[in-house]
Amino acid sequence: MAGKPRITREEALAFHIEPRPGKFDVSPSVPMTTQRDLSLAYSPGVAVPCEAIHENPETAYDYTNKGNLVAVVSNGTAVLGLGNLGALASKPVMEGKAVLFKRFADVNSIDIELDTEDPDEIINAVRLMGPTFGGINLEDIKAPECFIIEQRLKEEMDIPVFHDDQHGTAVICAAGLINALHISGKKIEDCRIVLNGAGAAGIACIELLKAMGAKHDNCIVCDTKGVIYQGRKEGMNQWKSAHAANTDLRTLEEAMDGADVFLGVSVKGAVTQEMVKSMGPDAVIFAMANPDPEITPEEVHEVREDVIVATGRSDYPNQVNNVLGFPYLFRGALDIHARAINDEMKIACAEALAALAREDVPDEVAIAYGKKLTFGRDYIIPTPFDPRLIHTIPPAVAKAGADSGVARRPIIDMPGYENTLKARMDPTASIIRSLNARARAAQATMIFAEGDDPHVLRAAVAYQRNGFGKALVVGRESDVKEKLEGAGLGDAVTELEVINAANTHHLASYKTFLYERLQRSGFDRHDIHRLAARDRHVFASLMLAHGHGDALVTGATRKSAHVMELINHVFDAGPEHGAAGVTALLHKGRIVLVADTLVHEWPETEDLANIAQGAAAVARDLGLEPRVAFVSFSTFGYPRSERAEKMHLAPAILEARGVDFEFDGEMAADVALNPDVLAQYPFCRLSAPANILVVPARHSASISVKMMQELAGATVIGPILTGVDKPIQIASTTSTANDILNMAVLAACKVK
Repeated sequence: MAGKPRITREEALAFHIEPRPGKFDVSPSVPMTTQRDLSLAYSPGVAVPCEAIHENPETAYDYTNKGNLVAVVSNGTAVLGLGNLGALASKPVMEGKAVLFKRFADVNSIDIELDTEDPDEIINAVRLMGPTFGGINLEDIKAPECFIIEQRLKEEMDIPVFHDDQHGTAVICAAGLINALHISGKKIEDCRIVLNGAGAAGIACIELLKAMGAKHDNCIVCDTKGVIYQGRKEGMNQWKSAHAANTDLRTLEEAMDGADVFLGVSVKGAVTQEMVKSMGPDAVIFAMANPDPEITPEEVHEVREDVIVATGRSDYPNQVNNVLGFPYLFRGALDIHARAINDEMKIACAEALAALAREDVPDEVAIAYGKKLTFGRDYIIPTPFDPRLIHTIPPAVAKAGADSGVARRPIIDMPGYENTLKARMDPTASIIRSLNARARAAQATMIFAEGDDPHVLRAAVAYQRNGFGKALVVGRESDVKEKLEGAGLGDAVTELEVINAANTHHLASYKTFLYERLQRSGFDRHDIHRLAARDRHVFASLMLAHGHGDALVTGATRKSAHVMELINHVFDAGPEHGAAGVTALLHKGRIVLVADTLVHEWPETEDLANIAQGAAAVARDLGLEPRVAFVSFSTFGYPRSERAEKMHLAPAILEARGVDFEFDGEMAADVALNPDVLAQYPFCRLSAPANILVVPARHSASISVKMMQELAGATVIGPILTGVDKPIQIASTTSTANDILNMAVLAACKVK
């Protein structure tokens, strides 16, 4: 069983401070460029929707972002497993929750940290913010205050109020239990269920299961003082009392004897192997304590093979992960303008999740996880990255909300609604996951050429600690040690292997190889020694050429053109050999590749065709079906220009070669990328907008990429080097440690 990636304090802090502090920005969704735009967005134009909302408050969902805006509210009294850290220290968690809302369900979210432990103050503050939001997600508020706050807010507000620590866990637990009982052939109303942990999550779990048919008399709830039984006085409150059983059982050990189901939201080690042995046949154990479960799956299966086990951890099968629930519950609730999230909607969510796990798992999910997933004892809950979640769960929630009467605007066209949900999916995330999974499977030994750069060293440490493979760093041991310690990664000094000309046994063979390549290109033996022994880019390339590493990442400290020149001393990486650079632009869920951004200064017609084929191979590596546009300032012959001629002729070369991907040109960028403009040319051979733009020259490629990066905020990956015999990737001099790590992952994916 693979362990979780090691995350250091320094890595976590760097992640939260780069490229700027925090985890999200707020961007306008309307143009704000002209005076007219400003007049419409603010005064005087804004008065019109204000008056409309005053006349009919329901139109707030039409004219404002209320219908897709959730508040993540906390006072920091129960932050993760860290306890009462206070409101301010809870902000990173709440920002993270807001990002998860956006990432998984395209729900806009704002984190709000309230500096009070008084339930009445929290209730009043949240209630007064009601007009702003379409829903309220309460988070990390300790029990029993969380019960009081949620109940009062549900009574006083007409939008969904949902305490995810309670109900998120309950919904996913219920989904898993539906399938576990399906496998074991049992019915929930017949099961003896034991719950250990009578806090917010535990109480919510048992309440939801009872709403789904579990019988009160069959449910035993335990806390730190043992079984909660009728008549018990010690450590009780009204929420525990509601689940007090009429029983003579007094300890968890006694309760477990003969039980069908154990649910744990308590502490590590609460369940022993003897307790497991005492449970009924085909038992179910959901050990959900974090970060360590009440009992591990290994410990369970040492004594019982028939038990189905789930935990809260991602490094075991059957993870009970709240991210499977809350984004999609709110998505469905917001889309029907719901007044609440009720039991019917939570049960619908659980049942839809359970049904999804029983379906055939798409290949892209298998690729992302590095294994085929099939419904059974080790797969009873869908994975968080299943792309079907967004268009499967919200419709079920929306229908349940409408059927139960909490929808202001029920969904009329459900198939149409599902299509709009599919359009919200971000394909870039699945591509990055797939690349990471392939890199982990490759286990490539990665050469990091620039061991004197802190960003490179942090990337090398992350590469190794994230389980991608072994990192080799080219540099001097003393420099590497100093830079690692300066970056707060002193503990990694002994983890990384540092290679240089002084400590390798292969320098002589490197120099012989290089002299044979360059002796007829004006290089004498002194030049060869200087290159092989003193230039880290050449030295690293020689390591790769001799099989002393599987792939190479370089370029973070020198201009890419200069690095390419040095690599070309060792490999055939020049324009005459078919090498090219392809840069991926990721923007608003769309991926466009631009080529050539690295090698060819002014490619000729044949070069352009080669570049297109190299870019198509990169696209397929990323999971895209290539559609190539040769872009120019002219479109299909107008206006005519000598400079556009090569872009006009290049498609004919691809046609003669009989390539197996779509291509056309020459065409302007808007024709290539805008479906409405493209539709004006019905003869065009592209079936949809292009995802590969082959540009006339390197300078135009560079300008395009930089403009998209700076003006539109596009994420840039690359240039991705193609057409070279060995996996080599060249980072830019502005790369962060994460950028360099991404380039290493790309290189690793090419290792065969």
